[in-house]
Amino acid sequence: MSGSELSQTRAWVMAARPQTLPAAAAPIVVGAGLAWYDGVFAFLPAVAAFIGAALIQIGTNFANDYYDAIQGADTDAREGFTRVTQSGLIAPESVKQAMYLTFAAAIGVGSYLVYVGGLPILVIGLLSVVSGIAYTGGPYPLGYHGLGDLFVFVFFGVIAVMGTYYVQATDVLAAPLSMTIPPNTITWTAFLASLPVAALSTNILVVNNIRDREEDATTGKRTLAVRFGYTFSRLQYTGLVALAYLVPVWLWLAEGFGPTVLLPLLTVPIAVVVSWTVWTQTAGIALNPALETTGKLLAAYSLLFGLGLAL
Repeated sequence: MSGSELSQTRAWVMAARPQTLPAAAAPIVVGAGLAWYDGVFAFLPAVAAFIGAALIQIGTNFANDYYDAIQGADTDAREGFTRVTQSGLIAPESVKQAMYLTFAAAIGVGSYLVYVGGLPILVIGLLSVVSGIAYTGGPYPLGYHGLGDLFVFVFFGVIAVMGTYYVQATDVLAAPLSMTIPPNTITWTAFLASLPVAALSTNILVVNNIRDREEDATTGKRTLAVRFGYTFSRLQYTGLVALAYLVPVWLWLAEGFGPTVLLPLLTVPIAVVVSWTVWTQTAGIALNPALETTGKLLAAYSLLFGLGLAL
């Protein structure tokens, strides 16, 4: 492989941002763990849900890279990880085409999930793809108007976990191509289990927005950090961490789960260290590692949570 080909390969890997894939895997692990606990685990729907979620995550990353560049939100002053469109490593049209191809692949995988889960999954899948583009593209980019946090919390947390549980439970309990929601496929415990994933996934974005606050303010990107300042975003980060660790305790004390559901508490030291960084730093040299650590925290927490639920 030539040097230029190697550089292009690295550029595409950078554009896909594989370090964000824990946000795609986390809800699948938790949803599968809860499905195992409830006796409705189904291997193929769980695997398909992961592949679909990963493709939507990568497609959203391509969309962010492309739209942030053409709308001027990414500049040479950026302290975050290199964006391939803004830096000229990959042509804008190529990134745009990759975005559409990736979302098309997600829809292809989703066709099987629609067969399993019926109309509700079709609606969820299409909304996920549209929202992935609308996060930074379209006439009203969600991330530019302070709605990015809500988007991540809902789609990469609540819907992702509950959707994973739903396709497994539907595969076990109902006939294919259901036009309604079958009984016992949407549960209170699935919603509760989704909250830690939603919280920690959102915190990846919170760190990103704290790091980029000054640049975003100059380019017109009105994130919550820009609108309400550093203290608000740091309180937001801390509150979401607290939510993540309160849920297993609630499941143990109030919902009848065994003590293994408390396994995610083993990650508290990581959460404390990265929270301290978020509270004391604003520069990319400190917050870029904090961003990666928050992703690792999400991965470790979700693995332990899924295991604890299953056990």
